[in-house]
Amino acid sequence: QASQEELKAAYRRLCMLYHPDKHRDPELKTQAERLFNLVHQAYEVLSDPQTRAIYDIYGRRGLEMEGWEVVERKRTPAEIREEFERLQREREERRLQQRTNPKGTISVGIDATDLFDRYDEEYEDVPGSGFPQIEINKMHISQSIEAPLTATDTAILSGNLSTQNGNGGGSINLALRRVTSAKGWGEVEFGAGDLQGPLFGLKIFRNLTPRCFITTNLALQFSSRGIRPGLTTVLARNLDKNTMGYLQWRWGIQSAMNTSIVRDTKTSHFTVALQLGIPHSFMMVSYQHKFQDEDQTRVKGSLKAGFFGTIVEYGAERKISRHSVLGATVSVGVPQGVSLKIKLNRASQTYFFPVHLTDQLLPSAVFYATVGPLVVYFAMHRLIIKPYLRAQKERELEKQRESTASDILQKKQEAEAAVRLMQESVRRIIEAEEARMGLIVVNAWYGKFVNDNSRKNEKVKVIDVTVPLQCLVKDSKLILTEASKAGLPGFYDPCVGEEKSLKVLYQFRGVLHQVMSADNEALRIPKQ
Repeated sequence: QASQEELKAAYRRLCMLYHPDKHRDPELKTQAERLFNLVHQAYEVLSDPQTRAIYDIYGRRGLEMEGWEVVERKRTPAEIREEFERLQREREERRLQQRTNPKGTISVGIDATDLFDRYDEEYEDVPGSGFPQIEINKMHISQSIEAPLTATDTAILSGNLSTQNGNGGGSINLALRRVTSAKGWGEVEFGAGDLQGPLFGLKIFRNLTPRCFITTNLALQFSSRGIRPGLTTVLARNLDKNTMGYLQWRWGIQSAMNTSIVRDTKTSHFTVALQLGIPHSFMMVSYQHKFQDEDQTRVKGSLKAGFFGTIVEYGAERKISRHSVLGATVSVGVPQGVSLKIKLNRASQTYFFPVHLTDQLLPSAVFYATVGPLVVYFAMHRLIIKPYLRAQKERELEKQRESTASDILQKKQEAEAAVRLMQESVRRIIEAEEARMGLIVVNAWYGKFVNDNSRKNEKVKVIDVTVPLQCLVKDSKLILTEASKAGLPGFYDPCVGEEKSLKVLYQFRGVLHQVMSADNEALRIPKQ
């Protein structure tokens, strides 16, 4: 974003600093020549609007490209950017065609009612009832992949297998989706299974207005008893920035009408729904609170009441790694009893474990379903997850350090050479600032600081940048823009991949001040 005037001013200042004729020492003269050439090359690139646009988009590699295979060098900066965006879209389309976007769900139902119901009197005389029996009574596996055919056409192949109490079945589906315009898309689906006959489906999505859309899904299920049609229509509208209203009408198998309002903000998610239908009619209210912490913790609760009974659910979920979210929900209902549902989302895969504890409302079952997962989670988090994530982060940092070691070494040598070349200029700047009672940098450090007691075992990694910062002082002011300070003259990165800060102790008008600035934070001293 720098203007041509700012570039010229910075170029003149650095030329005066690094000009070889200003240094008599042979070693300093050699170092000055190298840095002076780097400054001159940078100015040549940035002072020409065309080469500057190429560098902004492609970096140094774009300038070195023989014959310029990408775009002609004579084009204007706007044309270069337009060409780059076109090439980027083409790359995105190729990447899209290579991606299958797999999604899957594995659900394992566990019957653990023997843990609590076995204490009833009818169990006392049953032979072999010394140990409670926990068994898997149902399983469900589903998987889908997407295969982009063109920029607008996508094929989706999905399948599922289910079993419950020894009986099961499965199905396979193929869907073809076409994006017809920016306002809508259509999808045709074909399916077949061993328990049900062939399936034909048609789905249409359309934006009616910028704040309203409609989805219609028509399905024809063929079976030995004839054709069973079904139609589902959803009309949705943005009520305000964070609130959506939905009207759903379902005809065919389990006909129903449903109205729901969903409000989703940065800190909460609220849903209220009312359904009138056959065989189920109910009213549901749910609330979820989102904590603004690093682990993206969420707590939720819901109440659902209808012809089938009443269910109260409460639970929480938390991010345990970069791609994994772990959640647990306790469900208490009449006549359903007490259940514990554990869910793990790993990227696009979902693992779901519903554990049925009892058919009755037993306080002991509710207590263990609530406390048990919390105890297990905190024990695993402290003994397994936290050490694993710490070790993983260390491995990634070590890998990053190894890959950038030679580059960082070169930057370090350039920074040390720059500091030696700055000594004379800094001496003159300090004399001028002392004469006017201006800004004098007493001490400055850049790198990783450890102030938190919980991180007291970590090593402090900082470099002294007193001289480079004083060299940037002009007219009793020091102004740094919003960019990593590792790129400033006389600076380098002392701790690759780690959080860095700049700590400055300075004197202004004869009074000492101290300031701490994050790596990418703008800094202006003295403070107004």
